[in-house]
Amino acid sequence: MASVVKMFSGSATRVLAEKIAESYGKPLGKELIQHFADGEFQPSFEETLRGNDVFIIQSTMPPSDNLMELLLMIDAARRASAKQVVAVIPYFGFARQDRKDKPRVSIGAKLIANLLMAAGVNRIVTMDLHADQIQGFFDVPVDHMYASAIFVPYLKRLNLPNLVMASPDTGGTRRAGAYAKFLNSELVICYKQRKKANEVAQMTLIGEVKGKDVVLVDDIIDTAGSITRAGEMIMDKGATSVRAICTHPVFSGKAYDRIEKSVFEEVIVADTIPLEKSCPRVSVLTASKLFADVIQRVHNHESISTHFEFSTIV
Repeated sequence: MASVVKMFSGSATRVLAEKIAESYGKPLGKELIQHFADGEFQPSFEETLRGNDVFIIQSTMPPSDNLMELLLMIDAARRASAKQVVAVIPYFGFARQDRKDKPRVSIGAKLIANLLMAAGVNRIVTMDLHADQIQGFFDVPVDHMYASAIFVPYLKRLNLPNLVMASPDTGGTRRAGAYAKFLNSELVICYKQRKKANEVAQMTLIGEVKGKDVVLVDDIIDTAGSITRAGEMIMDKGATSVRAICTHPVFSGKAYDRIEKSVFEEVIVADTIPLEKSCPRVSVLTASKLFADVIQRVHNHESISTHFEFSTIV
């Protein structure tokens, strides 16, 4: 008997999961999350999973209940005799903790990988990891999608006359450089120095932006302090316009206020994390069709390598 696809959603990513299910062409499965008075909760599946390919869609941004819910759902599916359990994690939380950057700290991303493995996951599908090497933390296949599949077509439709791609820091140079190469545009880099996390002490610009339409590329916008400051610096250097594209809109602290008061024409984000409130400057593009296609290919044992290549995903 051939296995069938069953998709379920955690609490954190319900809207995106519904869009993925709609793109795939079948409804989300039935699950129930029972909450206890002390804050404990217990997910349960309200339909049989035996022999099926189970895809659990859940981003793992804070609070940590989102991660715990995913782990419990994976464990429940495994104990219900699912053929394989695939965690679809649009935003992989704790990814910024990919190494020991100072003494006596955890490598949080590796710990999360260990927890997912212990829960019994058979495969991971995710998008724009903060650090590519996190794929190596797992002993199961990791399908690492790129949001360029949705951002590049959008940028092409804007038809900006003097496009220049920009990285808000040196760590994102490779990402912004890939966009610049594919779009045949120039690249500039914002060099920043931090005193502590989420606080920039000094920022300088490497490259020429005068008279250019600049697009900053990043994987995460957290407090929006760095990227809005980069936007201001670019405009001060004579740019005609500045925009930002970001895969994961974490948007914590004063992020919404900073973006609303920023110099950006718009901030273009994916829907890997639901926005807490609407913001006129923020344009949301859905990644649902991309995830739906990957789910279908994984189920049918088809190649998904084209999703890793810049020249074929757009």
